[in-house]
Amino acid sequence: MQRRSFLAAAAAGLLPAAGKPKPNIVLILADDLGWSDIGCYGNKDIATPHLDRLATQGARFTQAYAACPVCSPTRASIMTGRYPVRTGVTDWIPGRKPDPKSPITTPLTARQLSLNERTIAECLKPAGYRSASIGKWHLGGEGFLPTDQGFDINIGGSHIGSPPPSGKLGSSYFGPFELPNLKAGPGESLTEKLTDAATSFIAQQKSNPYFVYLSHYTVHIPLQAREEDIDRYRARANGRYNPVYAAMRESMDQSVGRVMEAVEKSGAADNTLLMFFADNGGLRYEGKSPSAVTDNAPLRAGKGHLYEGGIREPLIIRYPGVVKAGTVIDTPVCSVDFLPTFAEMAGQKAADVDGVSLLPLLHGGQLRPRPLFWHYPHYSNQGGAPGSAIREGDWKLIEFHADGRRELFNLAEDPGEHRNLIRSQAKVADRLQAKLNRWRESTNAVMPARNPNADPAWPGFQLSGEEKPTPPQ
Repeated sequence: MQRRSFLAAAAAGLLPAAGKPKPNIVLILADDLGWSDIGCYGNKDIATPHLDRLATQGARFTQAYAACPVCSPTRASIMTGRYPVRTGVTDWIPGRKPDPKSPITTPLTARQLSLNERTIAECLKPAGYRSASIGKWHLGGEGFLPTDQGFDINIGGSHIGSPPPSGKLGSSYFGPFELPNLKAGPGESLTEKLTDAATSFIAQQKSNPYFVYLSHYTVHIPLQAREEDIDRYRARANGRYNPVYAAMRESMDQSVGRVMEAVEKSGAADNTLLMFFADNGGLRYEGKSPSAVTDNAPLRAGKGHLYEGGIREPLIIRYPGVVKAGTVIDTPVCSVDFLPTFAEMAGQKAADVDGVSLLPLLHGGQLRPRPLFWHYPHYSNQGGAPGSAIREGDWKLIEFHADGRRELFNLAEDPGEHRNLIRSQAKVADRLQAKLNRWRESTNAVMPARNPNADPAWPGFQLSGEEKPTPPQ
């Protein structure tokens, strides 16, 4: 932190007071949970009482973004405060193989988060924090696990991005299964076991400040829940939603409630920041499956897409004494902002990051206006096309790499991204394009290359979630 920023933060009361214990930090990360999947974001069908209560006790962000529409890159951005393009983790690990006949050849993603990157745990360690990574890691395997990246404890984190195999079955949320430092017997729930580990860790912390990264596999496919829970939702779904997915959302909400209770029982709730977020938008369609998993309406598309449904996330932060209960924050923020926020809370310096501290917003202030960027040069398993995007103010520009088309939206007037204003607002589009180009150059973004072996009749991947181009206006 520069001296001027440090003095300003101290004057505003944003830094830990002398003699006061440093705040604990709990980050709960959901997997593939959509922006409108929970009650306080407008869902009328699924009850999420614990998340809704968390929002009434803290701040609910309406325009919070993941740094990528798929998981591993966003997770890398959370850990480092840097855009995925800088870490090299630009697709889910290990990524989708390029098609030899497609118009462009897409680059490969890094297979792990480099040990040269400075994680949240490594940033907080000099301030005396004890850090636990509990749940999905998906940023590398042996030699690149959480305990290789500054965490004191790793429970359940490995190279895999889906629930582990159970016996002779495939990926499953129910035991028997085994993950690092976590075993489950027949029928035991992965979501519940991870929550057990998190609440136990919180209860054991008596002196040191701590950081808990509870990274759930829920609600990632496969869609699985207990039959009695599915039956309750099936009885009243009437085709409005998937009852299995609804039951999975309930298990996620119950986990949040249990963590809230553990923090309160610890006696340190008044000095603990509790944050809830998701790694990318809700999954609409996976591969060629004709069945939709969730609906991100009013936002467009979902996981794997640079449209709002793929990158806008629920973000709730409770921080007693700092965040006014029931606050709603409309300022656009991004997952790269988490590390700088936690670092400032702990009185540490966040060096070489793209994000900014959110503490001014949490205190009721403002952030300096800035653009947000995305670079996803890959075809996604959900039908998303390679592209880059920039949001500045209410304007958002998406540039698609395969055919060079551009789509421009005014999100204040058209949050569903139905009206492509690329013709009528050409000057706005050109201004944003110039900024996007400069950003890609400054970050050495790897771009797809034209494929000399492309088949002019290539039909595409023919995935269920492929979006049609938005006609220009």
